Amino acid sequence: MRKTVFTGAGVAIVTPMFPDGSINYEKFAELIEDQIANKTDAVVVVGTTGEGSTLTDEEHIEMIRFCVEKVNKRVPVIAGTGSNDTAYAVELTKEAEKVGADAALLVTPYYNKASQHGLVAHFNKIADSVDIPSILYNVPSRTGTSIALDTYIELAKNEKISAVKEASGNLSLAAQIAAHTDLDIYSGNDDQLLPFLSLGAKGVISVSSNIIPRQKHDMAELYLAGKHKEALELQLRYLDMENALFMDVNPIPVKEALNLMGKDVGECRLPLCRMEDAKIEKLRNALKNVGLI
Repeated sequence: MRKTVFTGAGVAIVTPMFPDGSINYEKFAELIEDQIANKTDAVVVVGTTGEGSTLTDEEHIEMIRFCVEKVNKRVPVIAGTGSNDTAYAVELTKEAEKVGADAALLVTPYYNKASQHGLVAHFNKIADSVDIPSILYNVPSRTGTSIALDTYIELAKNEKISAVKEASGNLSLAAQIAAHTDLDIYSGNDDQLLPFLSLGAKGVISVSSNIIPRQKHDMAELYLAGKHKEALELQLRYLDMENALFMDVNPIPVKEALNLMGKDVGECRLPLCRMEDAKIEKLRNALKNVGLI
């Protein structure tokens, strides 16, 4: 039987760093506690927003282990373990399971890409290697590959694959997934949370939850409780701010936002670099407009 990993708003949490680029675990612990205190519904660690692509293997597993230990079963921990190398993704997912992750987030292969037939083989191979549920991650703007509807239908035959994080921005595809599979669906775009929920989605894997965890949780909770007007008012209040978090490559703006809010999470590892001053000023104004600074 397919297992729902979480309902609501899960944070795609950043990886805080010192000026030399090393990981600031003390700050990471603070961020986790702040998220849980503000009702985040899940923590997604070492995904795109967590800069998993520039962590060493040792750092990657230690971040998952550390997160699992600090969360201590209060909410699910979802580990980003996808890769463009199936064998490597299998091993990383096995290690994530060993250190206690509740689910794995598997991005579509990038650079070498894959055919739709290859995607089926790739995702099934990883999902079948572990007992924890797998969440597919479709983000063609980052990978150059998109999961087709027929591929979703085929992958839905595997009960170890529980859900999809749909970050293609294609609401029609989300509707088709809902109509033709029993996969749980999570919006991968903050500004599409309510449209996704209207299609039966379980929630969102959110970048903006790094800075508005309570509000993002409330958007989902209100909508799922039938309070659609209140949920929409909240979504629209923060819409411009959420869009500002994507004026540069994620997670550059959200880390800058956290720094502007006094969280001191440091900068990203190269090749991601600090935003230009003009963009930082726009971001500052967006945060001011909703009372975050």
